[in-house]
Order: sequence, then C-alpha cells, then structure tokens
Amino acid sequence: MSPVLSGVLQLLALVAALALAHIPLGTYLAGVYSSPRHLRVEKWIYKGIGADPDTQMRWPAYLRGVLAFSLAGVLFLYLLQRLQGVLPGSLGFASIDPDQAFNTAASFVSNTNWQSYYGEQAMGHVVQTAGLAVQNFVSAAVGIAVAVALVRGFARSRTGELGNFWADLVRGVVRLLVPVAVVGAVILVACGVVQNFSGIHEVGQFLGGPQQWNGGAVASQEVIKELGTNGGGYFNANSAHPFENPTPFTNLFEIFLILLIPVSLTRTFGVMTGSPRQGYAILGAMAAIWVSFVALMMWTEFAHHGPALQAAGGATEGKELRFGIGGSSLFAVSTTLTSTGAVDSFHSSYTGLGGGITLLGMMLGEIAPGGVGSGLYGMLVMAVVAVFVAGLMVGRTPEYLGRKIGTREIKYAACYILITPALVLVLTAAAMALPTPGDSMTNTGAHGFSEILYAYTSAANNNGSAFAGLNADTQWFNTTLGLAMLLGRFLPMVFVLALAGSLAGQQPVPATAGTLRTEKPLFSGLLVGAVLIITGLTYFPALALGPLAEGLA
Repeated sequence: MSPVLSGVLQLLALVAALALAHIPLGTYLAGVYSSPRHLRVEKWIYKGIGADPDTQMRWPAYLRGVLAFSLAGVLFLYLLQRLQGVLPGSLGFASIDPDQAFNTAASFVSNTNWQSYYGEQAMGHVVQTAGLAVQNFVSAAVGIAVAVALVRGFARSRTGELGNFWADLVRGVVRLLVPVAVVGAVILVACGVVQNFSGIHEVGQFLGGPQQWNGGAVASQEVIKELGTNGGGYFNANSAHPFENPTPFTNLFEIFLILLIPVSLTRTFGVMTGSPRQGYAILGAMAAIWVSFVALMMWTEFAHHGPALQAAGGATEGKELRFGIGGSSLFAVSTTLTSTGAVDSFHSSYTGLGGGITLLGMMLGEIAPGGVGSGLYGMLVMAVVAVFVAGLMVGRTPEYLGRKIGTREIKYAACYILITPALVLVLTAAAMALPTPGDSMTNTGAHGFSEILYAYTSAANNNGSAFAGLNADTQWFNTTLGLAMLLGRFLPMVFVLALAGSLAGQQPVPATAGTLRTEKPLFSGLLVGAVLIITGLTYFPALALGPLAEGLA
C-alpha cells in the first residue's frame, strides 16, 4: 500500500469513527449538564468541598469559582514540585527549581501542558500521578464548564443565571472524563502502552553510555492527556515514545480521543439550545477547516522536492516510520487545531510550509474543533462576530439564536479575539529584541524566529506543543511562557462568561423573514471566512517572517 493511500484511509477511518460517536456522546452530555439529579459520589464531593450544587450563579460568581479553583490548583501543583525531593516515589529526583515549577504549574492548570523539562528525568511518580494527571482531568472539566455556561447563555432568557460551576466541574469529571478514560486506558494497555510504578533500571549501552528507562502510570495519563486535549507526556519524546504510543493503531486511537469531545460538544450545543441543526452548522465550519488543513499538510509533506525526498517517499525527517507521513500529518494537524499539544513527530523537522500549517492552526484560536470546551466557546464567539458582520452588510440588527448582538456583546467578543494575538506578538517581539532570549535558539534566520513565535503561540493559545530546537528551560522563557499560559487561558474566559451573562439576560426576539438562517451551510461558509480573515490575517506579518519565508526560500 502506498503511503499516500495509507494516509487517506486513516483519514476516512477517523472521520467514520467520529461520525458514529459524536451524536450519542453529545446527546449524553446535554443530559449530563441539564439533569437536576446528583449522583451519590457527586454529593460526597459537594459535601467535602462545601459547595451547594443547586445554587444558580450569575456570571461574576461563576467566574470567581473558575479563578478560585484554578488558583488553588496552581499553588498545590507548585508546592508538590518544590517538595518532590522529600516525597516518596520521587525516584531519587530532586525538587524542581522555582521558575520551572511555576511554569509547569501554570501549564497544567491552564490545560496547556507545555513542558520545559525531560519528563522521565525530572518528575517522580507522585508528581506525575497526584499532580499532573489530576490536573489533566480537572483543567479539561473547567473548559467544558465554561463552554456549557455559554451555551446556557443562548438557551436561557430573562435571567443572568448560568448554572453552578461546582456542579458542572464535578459532573464533567465524574460522568464524562473518568469513565471514558478508564475504557481508553484499558485499550491502550492492551495495545502495549506501559502502566506500572517501576523504578529506574538500566537496559543496556547506547552510544558508549548506559541507557536507563523508568516506567510509570503511562496509559492512564496518556488517555486523559489526549481525551482532555491536554498534551503533557510522561516522556520527553511525548507520543512519539513507544511506551506512550507503540503502534499505528494506538496512534489513530489517540487522534480519535483528541477530537472526540470537541466534536461531540457541537451536538450538545444543538440539543441544549433546542436546534440540533445549529450544532451541525458549527460542526460543518470546524470540519471544513480541519479537513482543509489535513489535506494541505499531507500535500506539503508528501511533495517530492529533491532526490532525497523522492527516495524516502516524502519528508520523513523527524517522523516515526511506524506511523508514516500520513499518520504524523493527521496527528500534527489535530493536535494544533485543538489545545492538545501532544506530538508524535517533531514539528521543527516539517517542511517550512508544513511547520507554518501547525502554527496557523494554533493562531486561528484552536477552534476546529478546538480544545475540550475552549473550541466550542471560541467558535461560538466567532459566530457572534460573523452574525454581526452579516448584519452590517444588510443594514439589519444582527441576531443569533434569537439574541440581539448589540454593542455590549460585540465588545466582549472583540476583547476575546484580541487578547491572544496581543500576548503572542508582544512577547515574541520582546524575546527577539532582548539580547539573552535569542541565545536559546538552535537555528538562526527564519527558522529560528519560528521557534520563538511557535513557543509563545503555543503558550498563549494553551496548546503546549513545541517546535523543538528552542531551549525554553531558562528563567526568561519559564516566566514569560507561564504568564502567557495563565493570561491566555483565563482572560478570554472573563469575556466568554460576561457574554454568556449578557445573552442570558435578554428576551428572545422572534425570527422573521429577514433573520439570518444560521443553521444553513451558507452561514457555515461565512463563519469559516470570518475565522480566516479576522484571526488568520492578524498574524500574517509574523508568518511572513518565519515559516512563509522559509517555505518559499
């Protein structure tokens, strides 16, 4: 079988699996977040944290819950790393330095999972399981909770109440993430992924020196890192490591896990708003972007430029041969169009244009289908903007799902859109202007600039993947990337929840003959255009200095 045909068949199999799974899972999630009943284990958790799950919250109270819980997570994870040297199960590893501990705590709590350390050489079993793996669950649940709050903003009327954050958080973990993760972990273990608590042992000599490996609860962390669009790997090689991702089947299964919840939440949106076709319109826009990016990536990586690539069948540098170019391209696009950040190949080794595709996927806001929760609320914000633009073109007050999009709503949407580009471009400019940060670049010229641009794009968009080649374990990068991750995660949530509160307080307006039909394919096309123009062109000068300059050279 040719490599190109293999890649196309993997794409078709993935699309078929998602098509079968997203309707039942999305409908189930709509029931989870709409049910008035609480499971017994949930009641125990509410009692333990002192929360009343039946209290309805307006958006400021909901936001305070998000921020308070996340702040507590940052502090706990920071202290756990600083105390690692005296904890049992540390495998003899020392405590983490303050700047790296801050960076890692900010990374995992913000659902970014950027890693400036070698996982198998720095983190013991306690930090990996009690710290990092736990945050993989709860940070994903926070993102879903905020998305559900925005959906309630569209579904409710004449009330500013968006639900209860603590109930949404607990239900996301107990009823969704834990059950699916258990099943997924069993599948991964059956396919050869490691799951143990072994220590460090020597396995032989490599290049004249001893080769040491340590095991760990890899399968259980691998499944939630993909399912929750987290991305932090147990090993430095991440999902390219055979202990995390041993076969082509596990590679495709992990891509399925990455896309499963973001795709299914579009169905949840449609069911909760009473119009499943609205969910299909959002899904159609997401699918159009994702399929286009996959096709472009495969084309750039399979293109035969020069005798070496012709002999190899494509750009194989930095890719695992057991996955091939097709599987690696699928993974790279899926991980950068979501907030996952896991990698099964090294993006720095992609062709110039291929690396640019991974960058652009993050720069669009990771909304196709995006991160768990963040992809849906990011696309809904863009839908608000698209409706507003359409209203300006026809001279009519814009409406979306029976809600008028006025001055207040569009200001919230505009602030949401502007935050991330401001963080990326300002911090990239500062790193390039100052003398010290540039020393961390392995490459010079356009590729070196792409290393730094990629790092801040990945951090501010809460992706977590790295371009490779950049030594980010410095005080400058640990600190600035940590701040970018926190601000890029929680500042947009402020405006999402404010927008949800504003929408929920409105009286719905009836549809008329002049109302834009937002459930039609025409609107999906308008939405794709708004995404590409409003967010994509923001970064065009930066892309021209980096991957475009390299790809066209």
